[in-house]
Amino acid sequence: MKKILPIAHGVRGELEIPGDKSISHRSIILSSLGTTTVEVSNFLAGADCLSTVNCMKSLGVKIERFGEKILVTGNGLRGLREPENILDAGNSGTTLRLLMGLLAPQKFLTTFTGDDSLRSRPMARVIRPLTEAGASIVGRNSNKNLPITILPAEKIFRGITYKMPVASAQVKSALLLAGLYAEDATTVIEPAPSRNHTEKMLAAFGARLERTGNAIKIFPAEKLTAPEKISVPGDISSAAYWIVLATILDGSDVTIKNVGVNETRTGLLDVLRKMGATIELRNERTSGGERAADLRVVSSKLRGVEFGGEIIPRLIDEIPALSVAAAFAEGTTIIRDVAELRVKESDRLAAIVEEFNKISPETFSATDDCLTIRGGRKKFFAECATRGDHRMAMSAAIFGAAAEGVTLDDDDCVKISYPNFFDVLKV
Repeated sequence: MKKILPIAHGVRGELEIPGDKSISHRSIILSSLGTTTVEVSNFLAGADCLSTVNCMKSLGVKIERFGEKILVTGNGLRGLREPENILDAGNSGTTLRLLMGLLAPQKFLTTFTGDDSLRSRPMARVIRPLTEAGASIVGRNSNKNLPITILPAEKIFRGITYKMPVASAQVKSALLLAGLYAEDATTVIEPAPSRNHTEKMLAAFGARLERTGNAIKIFPAEKLTAPEKISVPGDISSAAYWIVLATILDGSDVTIKNVGVNETRTGLLDVLRKMGATIELRNERTSGGERAADLRVVSSKLRGVEFGGEIIPRLIDEIPALSVAAAFAEGTTIIRDVAELRVKESDRLAAIVEEFNKISPETFSATDDCLTIRGGRKKFFAECATRGDHRMAMSAAIFGAAAEGVTLDDDDCVKISYPNFFDVLKV
């Protein structure tokens, strides 16, 4: 149980945020496929990324952790070994889906499990194309829920062309990783660009990729060449809470240091600016193919906007925080094409409506794939359920901090992506 009191003053000064979760996952996985030792700095030591570390160690990879620095000594593309036990992905959909792609072409058996939330999430969307390429994967039921067993690949793994029905960086990444082992090229066609960390890192490791429009082609590889060091930028999804809080709290002027500003992840900034937010990028730089910058955010008067379509994959994880901003805006915000929210760590579309309306009644409503927020309504102190979802917990926390306060039934779930979030919120 965590009680958040309202913040009477704005957010000021400088903040540093945890390393990017998506890049942290991928740095461990791809470093495991090289043959040298890679130093990964600013690694996000949250529960999700540690699930990836533990799974790769079970696959025979030497991984040593020193705080936010990780040393990974890879065994090569074909050096993974059969795990002695079931692999536990915990709450991490990224761990599960990316490793399903990596392990589908292997010559050994692997079984995955996870926590209650992950076991309820359907995996058919990634199993379907992997099966088309030649994988043999057995799920618990017709929805292919966990536990899932990947049988040894007994035939040549085929390169396929797969047109994705829904933009998903995790499904795309699974297919690209599997494509490293295929007999010929694998092409993934997205309906809209999703986050491209996997493509950028694969290229940095020497994989051959080609992009034409929304189609990404990867060619089979004999080996990957790992860099000596990978520096993980700060996670823009974690920065989102402070960006929103600083925008809606009068008197705010905060600089958030070293934030990853990959073009496939900055939809939040685009929408907030459209709403009237003042967000300035300073000290822009590039490391390992990934852009980073310091973000200066000052309090602003927001107005409601309407958006959807191709921008949604660029801000899907930030919609709960963005919904808080919309509640403080003048007018109505309409967010379309958000059905994907229903299959996250919780049904986030339902959670936003049910939990956030406790703070600001009659503000939030939703259909199957559309969220409407009527801004400017009165806010109250409320008791909210996080539903074990880290992004709902942190979004509800900043909502309460900018309103009349909130009590959360579960604060441990934030350890998945931002272990010291509540310590920072007190400052």
